[in-house]
Amino acid sequence: MSKEIQTKQMTTGSGFVAALDQSGGSTPKALKLYGVEEDAYGNETEMFDLIHQMRARIIKSPAFTGDSIVGAILFEQTMDREIDGTPTAQYLWETRGVVPFLKIDKGLADEKDGVRLMKPMPDLDALLARAVQAGIFGTKMRSVIDAASPGGIAAIVSQQFEVARKVLAHGLVPIIEPEVTISIADKAEAEDLLRDEIARHLDALPEDVQVMLKLTLPETPNQYAPLVDHPRVMRVVALSGGYSRDEANARLAQNRGIIASFSRALTEGLSADQSDEAFDRTLAETIESIRSASVAG
Repeated sequence: MSKEIQTKQMTTGSGFVAALDQSGGSTPKALKLYGVEEDAYGNETEMFDLIHQMRARIIKSPAFTGDSIVGAILFEQTMDREIDGTPTAQYLWETRGVVPFLKIDKGLADEKDGVRLMKPMPDLDALLARAVQAGIFGTKMRSVIDAASPGGIAAIVSQQFEVARKVLAHGLVPIIEPEVTISIADKAEAEDLLRDEIARHLDALPEDVQVMLKLTLPETPNQYAPLVDHPRVMRVVALSGGYSRDEANARLAQNRGIIASFSRALTEGLSADQSDEAFDRTLAETIESIRSASVAG
């Protein structure tokens, strides 16, 4: 029954997906933006302890509920930890009404043909099995497009859908994230290639499955409307990609049927030394601004 309720929430829920999945490489930057300098921890274990404290503080904040946040993407270590004695994914769903997802990629390979593919994931099946046991609804994997390269973009989308099929085989819903770098000169051209390549792969999926897409906010409003409307797509979400929260919200509001899945833009303005009152107020204002932009399109 939970899976049916979660599917309905992810398909039609009014809100956005919170990205709380900073990995080892991006955690120091996330902590620094939160006001925690690198001299505050002596090793990786202490660093992950601090980022978990930050994530738990966000998740436990009064505004962080399924009323505005339909889902949240977790880092593997976050899934393996607890909040107030309850496993994180279970806490998210049972206490906050937020559908849990898991980041499964292991980072990016070196650039080739204008793109950065995902590194190999040799333990993927074991991780997916653990995710099912933990009550995870779906997964997310990220690769990056740095140029409007037909061959590179074809390779990125092919890899994403190859992994997505493995995720689907475990009964999980994959979020496919081929991020287009916002600073490239041929971003619009890359987005044309990406849209058409994704559509081709969607058409080849079995009729009884759905995936989600996580895409960079496009140069042309409603660029991805054909993907939003595709029957194999449960939901399209947008990453902030380095845009400020205000710009990301403005771009998002121009795109029908797409909701946010912001990371840095979600935590913008939060600080470790804020009082709980100030922290909760800032986060509530942020959540409302992103929710409003998500439902405006």
